[in-house]
Amino acid sequence: MNIIIAGAGEVGFHLAKMLSGENHQITIIDRDEVRLNQIAETSDVVPISGIPTSVATLERAGIGRCDLFIAVSPADAQDVNIVSALLAKQMGAKRVTARINNNEYLKNENRVIFTELGIDLLFYPERIASHEILDLLKQSGTSEFMDFSGGRLQLIVLKLLEGSSIVDKSLLQVSEENGGDLPYRAVAIAREGNTLIPRRDTVFKLQDLVFIITKREAAHAAMVLTGKDNVVVKNLMIMGGGRVGEMVAHSMENRIEKVCVVELDHKRCQELTESLPRSLIINGDARNTDLLMEENLPHMDAFVAVTSSAEANILSCMAAKRVGVKKTIAQVENLDYIKLAESVGVDATINKKLITASRIFRFTMTGDVPSMKCLNGSDAEVLEFIAKPRSLATLKKVRDLGFPKDAIIGGITRGNSSIIVRGDTEIKPYDRVVVFSLPSALQTIHKFFV
Repeated sequence: MNIIIAGAGEVGFHLAKMLSGENHQITIIDRDEVRLNQIAETSDVVPISGIPTSVATLERAGIGRCDLFIAVSPADAQDVNIVSALLAKQMGAKRVTARINNNEYLKNENRVIFTELGIDLLFYPERIASHEILDLLKQSGTSEFMDFSGGRLQLIVLKLLEGSSIVDKSLLQVSEENGGDLPYRAVAIAREGNTLIPRRDTVFKLQDLVFIITKREAAHAAMVLTGKDNVVVKNLMIMGGGRVGEMVAHSMENRIEKVCVVELDHKRCQELTESLPRSLIINGDARNTDLLMEENLPHMDAFVAVTSSAEANILSCMAAKRVGVKKTIAQVENLDYIKLAESVGVDATINKKLITASRIFRFTMTGDVPSMKCLNGSDAEVLEFIAKPRSLATLKKVRDLGFPKDAIIGGITRGNSSIIVRGDTEIKPYDRVVVFSLPSALQTIHKFFV
């Protein structure tokens, strides 16, 4: 595909790096030549110095040949993103998507307006991040969570702790000891910085991060095997009252007993007091452990750290863990810090770059991909495909498909039914198929479903 990225900030940088490894032709536009040079040094892209709302700049970038235009200038440049996306569509780009920072635009009646104007997708990273956090609070035993087909299948990610009954056992042993035909399936293991696609003889190790596709009703049973359990969240403390913190508090304050938001900026606290009438707003520095203890941190069921500082978020989650908080979630925008956060006991991390990449990456897939997610703690992706009639995936049993070794089919939803895939499973036309894939297999797997 011919892809143009408008905006060389953190999101644009990450997208360029990820997409350039997929044999796409990538052009990136920004007025900051230093940023452009940094991206050009690490990714196979064509840098264009200029403003994305300039017709001349878009013409230099080859907008008439563009298959996908991605406007990802920083959050405070929402108008630039919208205008550049509209211009790109009018000048010949086949599909366009734009980053926004306004919830109002995502209301159904307003989304239709943008669709009619020609923008195929609006995405608000902070809103998506808040939804991710809400999912993790709902499924508090997992470090990552994703629903497929209305929740009939789920992806959960669990770390193997002391007391897990599957440590030092092979996949085959676990299956045989639990009745053979299990309603869940391990599709990947992250271990010491590497991601493995497990086979029958793969042995689980302590501290492994295990990615599991499960039927909704079996999620708790899968957690018990790994030594984890769900925590009912009744009391929640949020460190950071920015957009993400506010959205999480707004969703939770009518559901649970207590929501407490700690925010350093006094003016922002006044705004939060008006927008969050049922939450306790505290003006203070959440890095101050004494302050957190005064606000009953040990009695909280969950602690969410979403300030702009990854270091502060990780350290405060460590402090929360030390005093007995059962679920901690940290926003970590520096990708290098994600594994660090996991190694020091943070239960889950949120990264807006990966979230944004997931939303946009499926636009580059030629098959029907209703959902996709780039995963924390792993260099892999989980995708949901719709199998087309007479596609390769529907011609043979799964074991005979010749599916890439760096990918695995985890589950299928067919109508109202969910199926955990085995070797003798047969995929039918229009099945929704959940696939876990390493980057090396991404270009191959979509061919099985089109």
